Amino acid sequence: MADSRESRIHKLKGANVLVLGGSSGVGFGVALAALDQGSHVTIASSQKNKVDRAVSRLSKANDGSNSSISGYVCDMSQASPLEDNLSQLFNEVTSSRKLDHIVLTAGDAAPIKPLAETAVSDMLAVGNVRFLGALVIGKLAPKYLNPGPKSSITFTGGMMSHRPAPNWTLQAAWGSGIEGATRGLSVDLAPIRVNCVCLGAIHTEIFDSVPPEAKDAVLDGFRGWSLCNTLGTPDEAAESYIYLMRNTFVTGTTTIADGGRAVK
Repeated sequence: MADSRESRIHKLKGANVLVLGGSSGVGFGVALAALDQGSHVTIASSQKNKVDRAVSRLSKANDGSNSSISGYVCDMSQASPLEDNLSQLFNEVTSSRKLDHIVLTAGDAAPIKPLAETAVSDMLAVGNVRFLGALVIGKLAPKYLNPGPKSSITFTGGMMSHRPAPNWTLQAAWGSGIEGATRGLSVDLAPIRVNCVCLGAIHTEIFDSVPPEAKDAVLDGFRGWSLCNTLGTPDEAAESYIYLMRNTFVTGTTTIADGGRAVK
């Protein structure tokens, strides 16, 4: 029997979605887009004030209702407590029902400097959130996700893995590892689907840390990498994550949203 028009249009209505890194940037965009799809959304981030502020913003965008929005604190920055912290988060989030989708957009801003000047400890720290976090999520998630291809995990990579700028070796290395982990986990966790979104330059709050006198030049430089001559927005990036949640026949893939950086 064919699905009803309602079920085809609103595939994510009522879905239970967890966005790690959902307090800002692309993660906030994904959380907002999932709310627009009718999902129940939980965001997690490392700082309580950021979580509270994001929940308030999401509630306002959701016509003032917070009945479909939850927020938790989860620190993924250190390797040793990573599994315990994620286990605690998953247990809290799924206390009443299992998850349908997990999205990881969280990531620390890594210093850009020559590898020759980088200590081994710093090399390892760069991978804590995005890479080790992805692996630990892959380890734990099957217990907390509903079984079957309607459930998914989506990680986040970057075009610097494919076209690294000078002194971006660490980011390229860990980013490539995320895409490899995506393919491996899609096999290991099947029929739960695992995918990755590879992003180009997205205009998020991270650019607020650029000195005002240099900001225009920095933004123009990133615009120059795009065939669209612009930076992406969190809302535009979020469309890729929503697609990967909705399409139950996509797994083991990396979807690119880069403004044409890959071919420029």
